[in-house]
Amino acid sequence: MRTSRGRRGFSLIELVIVVVIIGVIAAIAIPRMSRGAAGASDAALSGNLTILRNAIDLYHTEHGGTDSDYPKVAKFQAQLVTYTDATGTANATKDTTYIYGPYLAAVPVLPVGSMKGKNGVAAAAGAGIGWVYDETTGAISAALPDAEVDAAGKKYNTY
Repeated sequence: MRTSRGRRGFSLIELVIVVVIIGVIAAIAIPRMSRGAAGASDAALSGNLTILRNAIDLYHTEHGGTDSDYPKVAKFQAQLVTYTDATGTANATKDTTYIYGPYLAAVPVLPVGSMKGKNGVAAAAGAGIGWVYDETTGAISAALPDAEVDAAGKKYNTY
């Protein structure tokens, strides 16, 4: 008398079909995940610019609100990360004269492009510069050339 055996494994065809399905899913998912990393850097740039612009605006408002009351390029970091008096003179400690600020814990670094990781501020782009700042208008932007753009083709220096 012979007993029938139950099936004990997968056929070769079933295994090939599973491998093909996994390959299709990977082909769809991997490009989407790699675009996500670039999008995160673009979002970090927007966030850093928002933080800088808010700090500049608050400094400007607290120091009189006129065109001459923006932080100065040469003193940008000191005026935004320490305490200041009404004239913009910086001091490491707060007292009855130095009552304004600090507006930032530190100047954020540039998260994208050829100057990635730089946090220097100057009136024009250059070596070691992350941000270009205009002290007459309070405008700040990424210190990157026009050729450097995000995935949508928008220039980083116009964010």
